[in-house]
Amino acid sequence: MLAILLLALSIVAHAQQPKKVPRIGFLIAATRDAQSARTKAFRQGLQELGYIEGQNIAIEYRYAEGKTDRFPELVADLVRFQVDIIVVSNNTVARAASNATKIIPVVIASGADPVAAGLVVSLARPGGNVTGLTNVTTDLGVKRLELLKETIPKLARVAVLWNASDRGMTLMSERIQTAAHALGVGIKPLAVRDTKDVETMLAEVAKNRPDAIFMITDRLTGLHLKQVLDFAVKNKLPSMFEDEVFVTEGGLMAYGANRPELYRRAAVYIDKILKGTKPSDLPVEQPMTFDFIINLKTAKQIGVTIPPNVLARADKVIR
Repeated sequence: MLAILLLALSIVAHAQQPKKVPRIGFLIAATRDAQSARTKAFRQGLQELGYIEGQNIAIEYRYAEGKTDRFPELVADLVRFQVDIIVVSNNTVARAASNATKIIPVVIASGADPVAAGLVVSLARPGGNVTGLTNVTTDLGVKRLELLKETIPKLARVAVLWNASDRGMTLMSERIQTAAHALGVGIKPLAVRDTKDVETMLAEVAKNRPDAIFMITDRLTGLHLKQVLDFAVKNKLPSMFEDEVFVTEGGLMAYGANRPELYRRAAVYIDKILKGTKPSDLPVEQPMTFDFIINLKTAKQIGVTIPPNVLARADKVIR
């Protein structure tokens, strides 16, 4: 009888023990403010799946402020915290996380081309502890150039600014140059490797004026966004970007995957992994929603008239 009573008490005590709250590491290459919309979308995605921060899930936020040398330190910090999953903003951060751990699942919220970057074996079967979503921005570079050509029919030469120390960004620049040749457009490559290169390259553009500037954005070039935007307006240069936020800040146009939506979808990976699915078995998801944004205020400032057929295709127009 005593044994039965002790067993019953043990069962009750076990049932009353609080469940372990999953802990998610959220590591972003940029600043907190720059990523606020995406962070909000990620939390919204979790809420839609029944995860409420501070109640049944905990999130450890880390922001690298655009400093790549901080990635290993921040990843190591999350590993010490024994997080269950690490969510990262892009391929570069994913590489740092993958180098630090082969055990903790890593979910990329918006990777350019994780296969080319060597982070996954294939989109269908990632094969390791890394999975997530791709923004297919490498392939969309061609589409962006086509939109520039439609907007400016006499487009003859485009300055392309990119981070040459990043393999994914370099791959995108190479595809853009191939597409430019097919469109009969010349490319002025502006390869940068550190912050001081950006000012040098812009000075060169001012001296040898192209017809437009095309910025491939990553953690390095993104740090100089305002500088590039101010330069484009001052020199009356049409500018093309990848994300709505750049057009909101004053760029002429952008075309790309809806980034907040990708972050919202990243929550689905969190849910599946917490329920037992291995990241190696979770296919990398490609975006379903793409946005074309035009800033008519900027167009007026730089003296560019957007053709009606191009304007009609815009998903959002800033007036």
